Amino acid sequence: MKILIVAALAVVVAGAVALKQGKAPAESNTTSATPVVSAPGGGSGAKTGPAATAQLPKLLDLGAGKCIPCKLMAPILEELKKEYAGKMTVEFIDVWVNPDAAKPYGIEVIPTQIFYDADGKERFRHVGFFGKEDILGKWKELGVDLSGGKTSAGIIREEAVKPDTRPRDQVCFLCDEDLPPKTKTVVKGESEQRVLCSPHCYFIYFSSLVGADPKAEAAKVSVTDWASGNLVTATAATYLYGLDAKGRPTTKAFADRAAAVKEQQTSPGNLLAWDVLRSKELATRCAFCDRSVYPEDACGVKFGTTHGYGCCTHCSIGVAARLKQDIEVEAKDGLTGELIRVKTLDGQIASLEPASAIAWFGQRKGPDDNWASAGCFKQGFFVNQDNLKSWLEARPAMTGRQITIAQSLSDKMKLSPEQIAKACKLGECK
Repeated sequence: MKILIVAALAVVVAGAVALKQGKAPAESNTTSATPVVSAPGGGSGAKTGPAATAQLPKLLDLGAGKCIPCKLMAPILEELKKEYAGKMTVEFIDVWVNPDAAKPYGIEVIPTQIFYDADGKERFRHVGFFGKEDILGKWKELGVDLSGGKTSAGIIREEAVKPDTRPRDQVCFLCDEDLPPKTKTVVKGESEQRVLCSPHCYFIYFSSLVGADPKAEAAKVSVTDWASGNLVTATAATYLYGLDAKGRPTTKAFADRAAAVKEQQTSPGNLLAWDVLRSKELATRCAFCDRSVYPEDACGVKFGTTHGYGCCTHCSIGVAARLKQDIEVEAKDGLTGELIRVKTLDGQIASLEPASAIAWFGQRKGPDDNWASAGCFKQGFFVNQDNLKSWLEARPAMTGRQITIAQSLSDKMKLSPEQIAKACKLGECK
């Protein structure tokens, strides 16, 4: 195994040395749009390349068939070639198979992408993997319109189709669902009380508080007695903790333990005290915002050799930003439950299955007229726009906009560590 590793490293080093011989230094992947490389066939000052006589903008990718980021670039280049035929030229040079063809470009690392405008002038070069949405964004930034004057028909809903007229004391403060009378949970504050649909939503609420003392917060909580419908002190109740047909936990609170034992005869489960219930409810957390979550409701996230969860689709993508790692996400279509798989590389989308998948960014306008996230319960991924439309039809009060999953990731990658630490925290999240 050691011999194989050494041999592989030798090949990589040799390739890098071969690329460096006699070359001008490549630009970084984050800054200038005016490269210093000489023109392949001309004088030292000309910033033009083989595309000099072309009538279309050109994307040139210099890579190889076997390097990992190059292999991830291949399907992206193929998609761009098909989707923008007649609007952009896409070319690939395998520098290991045809090193002479790569010599004029002065590259040091593969893959390298070089952007030429329609006059053949080099406008920008990027080193490393470059996602499809980021490539298109760079063209737009460079002032190159590939849309042909047409804009994408993304869904934007700035006004509710039908306002939500439900009394607020009959709506869960956290998830915005109707309050089931048998699981209503109340948190009393100094000047107001917050009503939640269940003990589970309370624990999500609790995990959204900054520096909260468990005992002090628990003293404020009342739950509904399953038998009588009356509110009782949460810490004094007995809880029948079971599972539904989907494996999702169910919680029934009882003021009288004997009533809980009786219910247990027809609804199997375990009898728990508040402290035990709390430890179970807080055992699984979102890897981005640290809120309590049931795995059955969450997105699966793999980072390195570790598996975790994202409490919503956007939080699952945010794990890449919080951990500064490449991740793999398995999310469910918000309407049908179909699987959507996302892989990231260097903070960009490396692969998306299905390729038609999109994101909904639920937003609401604040008192200052600025738009902000409507919270984790108002976000979603969908395999296509038709599914999103059907999902929105059932939610006439929803506001927000359709975005790409690449944009969802890009938005998270722009967050500072301080912003990530406050994400989804009540009173702190901006």
